[in-house]
Amino acid sequence: MGTTSKRVGLTRDKVLRAAMEVADRDGVEKLSMRRLGAELGVEAMTLYHYLPNKAALLDGLVELVVSAVRPSFDGPADEWPLRLKEFAAAFRAELLRHTGVIALVATRPVRSRAALQAVEDTAAALGHAGIAPVEAMRIVNSVTTLVIGHCLAEAADVPGHSEQPTDDAFALTAFPTLSEAVAGGLGTPADHQARFDLALDALLAGLRDAIAKTTQK
Repeated sequence: MGTTSKRVGLTRDKVLRAAMEVADRDGVEKLSMRRLGAELGVEAMTLYHYLPNKAALLDGLVELVVSAVRPSFDGPADEWPLRLKEFAAAFRAELLRHTGVIALVATRPVRSRAALQAVEDTAAALGHAGIAPVEAMRIVNSVTTLVIGHCLAEAADVPGHSEQPTDDAFALTAFPTLSEAVAGGLGTPADHQARFDLALDALLAGLRDAIAKTTQK
């Protein structure tokens, strides 16, 4: 079977989605061109027809996550904080579906055209509310940084955070406030949701007030 026939049915999108499956299942640190080729039933060299190197592959994974969610700014322009809250919730859900690449999204800059277009569309939509481009990008970066940081803490199986407590771990009874918080549900899914909502609402309220002061000048 020649190289051309091996590529039949393959596309860049299919290669990236197969890579995402490997990252979701085994962690991004286990992802390689050879491993991905085996997953797709082709030689690793075949993949370079779609992605020139490992860096492009990693950038593509960031692209899949970043471009999967777009905020909808239908409705009154001054409701942009509500639209961003909906976007943040959807972005968090997307990251938690792909916990193996959260650290990748946190550390690699957006490079691909599709990912940059998602950022552009979000910032441009804020422009319709009278927000200047530089301020719009600060808002987008503030919200996405909050979401990514929260997901890094929330996802227990993110690479590098999977260690189990040792047998000699100290008892929380020595820390009464922490002990009571744990008894009250600290670290549960409901707690993660409550913490996310609290931080996001506070951030958006602060951003709304800051932008209002700017536009009044």
